[in-house]
Amino acid sequence: MRPLKMTLLLLIGLSLAAVIVMAQQDEDPHLWLEEVDGTRAMDWVKAHNKRTCDHFEAMPGFDDLYQRNLTIYNADDRIATPEIRGDFVYNFWKDATHPRGVWRRALLSDYLKRSPQWEVLIDVDALSATDGEKWVLKGVSWLHPNFNRCMVNLSPGGGDAVTSREFDVREKVFVKEGFVLPTAKSQVAWKDENTLYVGTNFGAGSMTQSGYARITKVWKRGTALASAETLYEGQETDMGVWTYTMHAAHRTYVLVYRMLTFYENEIFVHEKDRLIRLALPADAQVTGFFKNQLMVSLKSDWDVQGTQYPQGAVIAIDYDAFLAGDRAFHLLVAPDAQSSVSGISTTENHVIVNRLTRVRSALSCFTLDGATWTETPIQSPDMGTLSIVSTQRQADGFFYQYEDFLTPSTLYFSKSPSASAQKIQQLPAFFDADNLVAAQHEAVSKDGTRIPYFIVHQKGLVPDGSHPTLLYGYGGFEISEVPEYGPSVGASWLEKGGVYVVANIRGGGEFGPAWHQAGLKANRQRVYDDFIAVSEALIESKITTPAHLGVYGGSNGGLLVGVMMTQRPELFNAVVCAVPLLDMKRYNKLLAGASWMGEYGNPDLPEEWAFIQKYSPYHNLHPQVKYPKVLFTTSTRDDRVHPGHARKMARKMETLAHPFYYFENIEGGHGGVSTHDQRARRSALIYSYLMDQLK
Repeated sequence: MRPLKMTLLLLIGLSLAAVIVMAQQDEDPHLWLEEVDGTRAMDWVKAHNKRTCDHFEAMPGFDDLYQRNLTIYNADDRIATPEIRGDFVYNFWKDATHPRGVWRRALLSDYLKRSPQWEVLIDVDALSATDGEKWVLKGVSWLHPNFNRCMVNLSPGGGDAVTSREFDVREKVFVKEGFVLPTAKSQVAWKDENTLYVGTNFGAGSMTQSGYARITKVWKRGTALASAETLYEGQETDMGVWTYTMHAAHRTYVLVYRMLTFYENEIFVHEKDRLIRLALPADAQVTGFFKNQLMVSLKSDWDVQGTQYPQGAVIAIDYDAFLAGDRAFHLLVAPDAQSSVSGISTTENHVIVNRLTRVRSALSCFTLDGATWTETPIQSPDMGTLSIVSTQRQADGFFYQYEDFLTPSTLYFSKSPSASAQKIQQLPAFFDADNLVAAQHEAVSKDGTRIPYFIVHQKGLVPDGSHPTLLYGYGGFEISEVPEYGPSVGASWLEKGGVYVVANIRGGGEFGPAWHQAGLKANRQRVYDDFIAVSEALIESKITTPAHLGVYGGSNGGLLVGVMMTQRPELFNAVVCAVPLLDMKRYNKLLAGASWMGEYGNPDLPEEWAFIQKYSPYHNLHPQVKYPKVLFTTSTRDDRVHPGHARKMARKMETLAHPFYYFENIEGGHGGVSTHDQRARRSALIYSYLMDQLK
């Protein structure tokens, strides 16, 4: 008995030891880096910041790059982007004197005469000094229709979490004993002068797993926030609940969105103190209201009462008739396989639609006469990118902007879509484009899909494979990558002989919802195959070689280039991996990560982790593979994508003896920076790195 007992104990002991070893192998040894402000984590960050900054700041040309970029960002002749509110335009402006910025306004009439007399409403630098807090202005929520009050959103350090304070625009002061919300990922909308719709952290259990409010309440002036009346309550597993007020020329509509996932929702309207759910597909979006027409954007085909409305279309119907059961929509816009709707705006008498066709913009306006809609093209520059900047609600004026890779951004104003546009201002030429050319090409992805990409380079380029080339991409969340005038890219890269490439890979919105959905969840590898195809096309056409090819991406784009580094390291010699997702096993447990499971899948489900783990960069880093010497950049105050992703990936490379650079800005939020100085230093760091790696 004794030998048998000893044998059993030994076997049990060995089994326990095996379990412990397996648990240790499965446990992430770098979890301590997820402690955002932990002493050990911050000591590691500061040590690597110093090593990286010391290296690049000592390089010849770094100071010139920094000063050139700072001059661009602080230039007095930048466009003061207008936001029309009543008789005024509002603008947020940063410069050398006001690094954190001033929020200001001028009369629209003066702005159009190019002689705005700016009236400063909030000096964020002065406010930061008074409050002892490094505030970053994160926008305002307006009280319509007189625009005399607003809720000002201020972020400590630049994250998504804000404190909201009521502001009197006429008196230029925060309202004494006015509405104030403590710092949280809040959302507010005005019901009337004395009432707010509020979604915020009301206490234990009031937030979703994604970190957003799951409850929206009606808060009356003079009462405690805790006593606010609940309007709607979602579930903890939802992405969040948001309330919006949508303002048309003569009516305001209140919508409550229960976001089940990033792409699925239940939409309610608040009418006569009751909520009415709109009978729309779960992936449809309310685009706006115009002359009591409810406008809806479709992300999938919709068969309603025998009529088929196609994916990507915008449809419209009388709002009251829809609530009464009518489903006879008008098909406003129906994009084809080569186009998509990139934006919809309204004036008092027109709907302005911005279309992308082969990743080039065109504007048209729609008017409604009785039950008849009429479409008219708007004369505007072509072959580039157009964007509606701001519109009037009680008139038909609107600002729009044009730009392309080589044409500085130009701001126009039209009194109506049919009127000739007035050129308000054009950016100066921040870099010499006379010797540059831009073109559009296609690569063929692994499954045969043709992938467009733009390439910008010096004229007369000889295809000998010697050219330092920077390839940029994103590929997610239906975000389109369009031609843009990039002063920093031009001054820091193109002028110095570099080639710049932008890839329109799947996952984006360039060709509508189908282009995006082709790269969701189990199909994610298609996105990466597309980017690889563009990379290989650049090499095959002898634009560059792997020794001279670098990639750059941020956020979801940081995940993209992280995958490139781990899947095809031999293709690249530089990787700029900014504010990235990289640990795809834990992404849904970090900050807002759970909200993105509609894009990537749920790693806690074995059947979905099976495809996620194949590309998760953190889990595909190996000791014997030679990787390009990557540059990671992130922000301590990023409360959207956790800085732990970049930290842990860098630390894992460190333990495997793979070289890398690491820079973490202590403030800046998901944008990575809060001031022009921080932005200029980061740009100088990135382009110094690229020139050093790809020369």
